[in-house]
Amino acid sequence: MIEAREQRDRRWIWLAAIILLVLVFFVARSFTRDRLLVRGVRVSHAELVKTERTNGHVEPVDNFEIHSPVATTVKAVYVQPGDVVPAGKLLMVLDNVEPLARLAAAESGVKTAQASLEAATHNGSQLEQQSSASDVARAKLDRDQARRDLDALSKLKATGAASASEVAAAQQRLDSVEASLHASEQGAHSRYSTAEIDRARAALADAQANLNAARQVVAQTSIHAPVAGTVYNVNAGATEFAEEGKLLLQMADLHHEQVRAFFDEPEIGSLAVGQQVLIKWDAQPDKFWKGHIERTPVTVTTYTTRNVGEVLIDIDGDDSGLLPNTNVTVTVTTSSEANPLTMPRQALYTEAGKHYVYKIVNDGLQRTPVTIGEYNDTSVAILSGVQEGDLVATGTVNGQPLQAGVPIKVTQ
Repeated sequence: MIEAREQRDRRWIWLAAIILLVLVFFVARSFTRDRLLVRGVRVSHAELVKTERTNGHVEPVDNFEIHSPVATTVKAVYVQPGDVVPAGKLLMVLDNVEPLARLAAAESGVKTAQASLEAATHNGSQLEQQSSASDVARAKLDRDQARRDLDALSKLKATGAASASEVAAAQQRLDSVEASLHASEQGAHSRYSTAEIDRARAALADAQANLNAARQVVAQTSIHAPVAGTVYNVNAGATEFAEEGKLLLQMADLHHEQVRAFFDEPEIGSLAVGQQVLIKWDAQPDKFWKGHIERTPVTVTTYTTRNVGEVLIDIDGDDSGLLPNTNVTVTVTTSSEANPLTMPRQALYTEAGKHYVYKIVNDGLQRTPVTIGEYNDTSVAILSGVQEGDLVATGTVNGQPLQAGVPIKVTQ
């Protein structure tokens, strides 16, 4: 009987404990079921750096591209990519048979033009001058003879032995001969007009220009290094045919390179000469290079599907390791504040052009207007509205919108 009573008492004790646990559970739930779980962060002073990031490619500052001056065959190549060469070293030789033939023709053209100009400025060639002198001498003899004939007929007319018509005919012959003499003398001294002399001078200048061009082409068939540097691209081999204008070789001083970066049009306004740049290359992910903007965009162009401005970035210090034509990522620091009051951008809200935050006060949210300063992708500077140490909400755990006056529970 006593044992049965003890068992009944134990059952009542267990039942009371269970009821007490249930009551505790429902009481606790009543305190937390309507509380919104939010993430909070303290407003604090921190450095605020604003950056712009884009792509670019590396190129030598002084790049030398050598192209084939004519359509010809490559006779010999004396270098390969990676060779460091001094200025003047012979790099490549092209077949020059056709350029030499053009040079000979140009030299002949110059001599012909020189002879034409000399003839124009000296009243003809030597043969023409001799012929003119002969014509003048013959005309003088004819004139002298016509004068003697006229004198003789004039005397005969005085004695009645010659008629007046014979004297008149003799006078006409003299006039005709003197006219021929005058024409011959003029031809001997001014055979060419001023326009003809100018045309001869222009023809000589044109022939000389052709000769200079032919000499230059012949010289370009023996390709020498224009400066000391590294040959980083050889685009033709021995016995290979190269059409006129084909790129044969590229070389440069690879210790002095720059980056040409492409910034989207909306980002151009924040760029300025001298801004610091961080350069990264995927081929060497653990290394970076520093630089600064040397030249800002002067126009907007189309790059693939983007409207961009081209920016030239000078690499500071040692730029070794960056290869020409490699694609890199550049990050430009457009502004920097040392110690402003900041908070995460997730905590900032905007409505009708007005900014505000949800400040956490006790166990609730308080909508608080704020004035902001500079900002970047993650942080924003606060000028007024909150103070250092204030707790602001960055969002809820379950994605529900924040609301002022709702009971909350702060979680990290």
